[in-house]
Amino acid sequence: MTEQKISWQDVATHADALGDALRTGEEQLPADGVAHAKQILRKVPTRQGMVGGRTVVVLAGATGSGKSSLFNALVAEPVSRIGARRPTTSVPTAAIWGDEPSGELLDWLGVGTRHQVPRNTRRADTLDGLVLLDLPDFDSKVAQHRAEADRVIELADVFIWVTDPQKYADAVLHDDYVKRLAGHDAVSLVVLNQIDRLDRAQISECADDLHRLLTADGLAGVPILPTSAVRGFGVDDLAGTIGTVVQERNAAEQRLLADVRGAARTLTTGVAPAEVDLAGQDDSELTDALCRAAGVPAVVDAVRHDYRRQAEHHTGWPFTRWVHRLRPEPLRRLRLDEAHTMNRSGAKLALGRSSLPPAGPAARAAVDVATHKLGRHAAQGLPAPWAEAAQNAATPGDEHLHDNLDQAVIGTELHDKRPAWWSVASVLQWVFAAVALVGLVWLGLLVALGFAHVDASSPKWIGLPIPLLMLVFGLLAGVLLALVSRWAAARGAQRRADQVHARLRAAIAAVGIEQIVNPVARVLQAHRSTRESLAVAAR
Repeated sequence: MTEQKISWQDVATHADALGDALRTGEEQLPADGVAHAKQILRKVPTRQGMVGGRTVVVLAGATGSGKSSLFNALVAEPVSRIGARRPTTSVPTAAIWGDEPSGELLDWLGVGTRHQVPRNTRRADTLDGLVLLDLPDFDSKVAQHRAEADRVIELADVFIWVTDPQKYADAVLHDDYVKRLAGHDAVSLVVLNQIDRLDRAQISECADDLHRLLTADGLAGVPILPTSAVRGFGVDDLAGTIGTVVQERNAAEQRLLADVRGAARTLTTGVAPAEVDLAGQDDSELTDALCRAAGVPAVVDAVRHDYRRQAEHHTGWPFTRWVHRLRPEPLRRLRLDEAHTMNRSGAKLALGRSSLPPAGPAARAAVDVATHKLGRHAAQGLPAPWAEAAQNAATPGDEHLHDNLDQAVIGTELHDKRPAWWSVASVLQWVFAAVALVGLVWLGLLVALGFAHVDASSPKWIGLPIPLLMLVFGLLAGVLLALVSRWAAARGAQRRADQVHARLRAAIAAVGIEQIVNPVARVLQAHRSTRESLAVAAR
């Protein structure tokens, strides 16, 4: 009937694991199982705190099984009333052996009818420390009686299931009690009472059939004691078995440990054997969808055009640079230019909103597809509540997500240092412009002197006037440098766009991880923690 010695530390370890499982997975675990587990966790410290080492044993059975007669036989006094009118027992009756205080324990049990067994009574030494309870019938037609029996059974340390040859196969006994407490075989005992109505062969046949039923219920190792309370058969054996349990003073720990294990096993049905690992999950599809929703293509295109605009402004022909000032600034239109993203000290700001257009239906649909795909992947094999939690975690609010994506774009560095070749090209352009201007002025002066009939000749080179050569060279060199610079600017703009795209993608991926992947991972981690804690509590 008993197993290895169980300590309160063993009970506390398993109870702590069960509590951890509730803390991490209460919302997703079966509500009935959670409520029962909480009840057990409240009972553990209360029972442990009871002063003394008394063992509470209940006699539980159906109407007419002879519980009260057996109770009186063990007490050796007619303490519990027996009569022809059934049900007779309406409230629990307690018999107490030994001088150790038991008032606090009986108050907790809610038992008012109490009988102190005298010290000189037979079996007083064997049963010292026992609190024996005679319960109302658990199949009583009076609902209050059944509820009282169930209440005390939940608090007792040891169960003695009393049955008889007529009702040993009764469904109420097996389905509502024995099966439900199948994990409590260490604190369970079955009494087949009223054997005086059977002969030896019938007793053996009845006991074998009862053993078969108990095995099917999960109590294969529970002893079956044939008794007859009326004739006194087997009462001494029953008293000796109870005395052995009482003297070990370990039944309360055995009962509570079985309760914790049973609650954990019940809750285990609410978790899966394993969960998927998101560590190797390819998030590229999700990042692509979020980039579209965040307007990254528009930002990259604006960066490319802004680079080319600035390059032409610095390296273009000086005589036409003013035209570029009339063109709109791509990043300024999106409120992503340096004037909007830098404070006075030069620190990067990530405040306010950009002027990027909101995500269109196609972009939002792509995000929905990617998040649902992640949620479905995470939910593989999980029970429905956990799967739903994973799906919900993978679907953040649209407005909140859009704000975070926008802040990621604003907070990304879109500008790099000005290329050195811009300065070189700008200096050359001004030199070429100055040469052309000097040549033009020189030619104009020569023409003016010619109109004034002043003989003014200009030096020549390869047969052409140097002022003309200066003008032509300055103009052609400036135009050619502008064309080369435009070609170089296009290549540089593409490189800058690629760099910014990589930065934006990394920033958007970080938002995806923080807002979508990590919440899903937390659900899976909660499932893992719950599963592992339940495994510890149930072992």
